[in-house]
Amino acid sequence: MILVSSCLAGMKVRYNGTDSLDIHIQKLVKEKKAMTICPELLGGFVTPREPAEIIGGTGEDVLNGTAKVVEFSGNDVSDMYIRGAYEALNIAREVNATFVVLKENSPSCGSAAIYNGSFENRKIAGNGVTSALLKKEGFKVISEEQISDIFLD
Repeated sequence: MILVSSCLAGMKVRYNGTDSLDIHIQKLVKEKKAMTICPELLGGFVTPREPAEIIGGTGEDVLNGTAKVVEFSGNDVSDMYIRGAYEALNIAREVNATFVVLKENSPSCGSAAIYNGSFENRKIAGNGVTSALLKKEGFKVISEEQISDIFLD
């Protein structure tokens, strides 16, 4: 089983109530080869919600307590991101996920790049909180930008 970010399958769960539909991922879900997850919803967020970015590091740093995830208004929501990451980990284990495809640039799901915490559309190399935890626990995590490299025609 492949786990995929819900927004990539066309579900309108992003912070602003939109999706990031990838037709290849949507097809995998329809064929029951993939299962959707949204770590942010699993952590207790609702849609829509304020945008959030990691300040002071990356997802690994949030898990270690040396960085935090902060909403645009300044509210520290690190605990909700961490809770969602652990819920996603539990699901990945339950379904024996062969790999995980998560939305790039997200403070939760980014697997190569995340926004830098300035809320100025600037990115840095790094993992979001869920990607960091899943990778630490041995799961193969990729972004939608890498999916065709792995198994699509």
